[in-house]
Amino acid sequence: MERKPKRRTRERILETALRLFNDFGEPNVTTTVIADEMDISPGNLYYHFHNKDEIVEAIFADFERAIEETLAAPARRSADVDDIWLFLHLLFENIWKYRFFYRDLNDLLTRNRVLEIHFKQILAHKVRTANTLCESLVASGAMRATAGELRALATNMAALATYWLSFEYARDPRANAEGERIGRGVYQVMAMVSPFLVGGARTLLEKLSGEYLKR
Repeated sequence: MERKPKRRTRERILETALRLFNDFGEPNVTTTVIADEMDISPGNLYYHFHNKDEIVEAIFADFERAIEETLAAPARRSADVDDIWLFLHLLFENIWKYRFFYRDLNDLLTRNRVLEIHFKQILAHKVRTANTLCESLVASGAMRATAGELRALATNMAALATYWLSFEYARDPRANAEGERIGRGVYQVMAMVSPFLVGGARTLLEKLSGEYLKR
């Protein structure tokens, strides 16, 4: 049998750090803990990363690439309610994969200027994408809203998507039901859109929501 190549130590460090940060919170995980978890020496870890901030920034670079790709997708074509529902699921899956950034957000932004600048850009992109999705629904006749209402709705959608997992964590810190937490987040974001929908679009959202609520 053909043997699979071993993953490089650098990749394993990032995978291990991401798992530990997600499970225990970034402030509670040291480079020593990461090295112990991998059964490597601290010197081996420091060969690849001089400190924990470098590990965090490398993970953030992966997160940024993934979420920017997701946020860019809706601008490529017009969207309907089904498309928005799917887009939100993909967005929340990205957020869940790198959830420690969201749970430890204020602390990380206070300490790390690189994250502060780039996360601000991600938030602005979230608002633009939400606005683009809603404008597409208005253009197709599926939604009725003024320009001011769209701006407020887009900001609220981005804010809820950003802080939903923190809310879920505060409600039940020990729960780890990925699918349920993502599904509830998508449902709550779409619930803000619902009052502006008309006709078949609103009926479709009620159907999608009903299927979710049955779970």
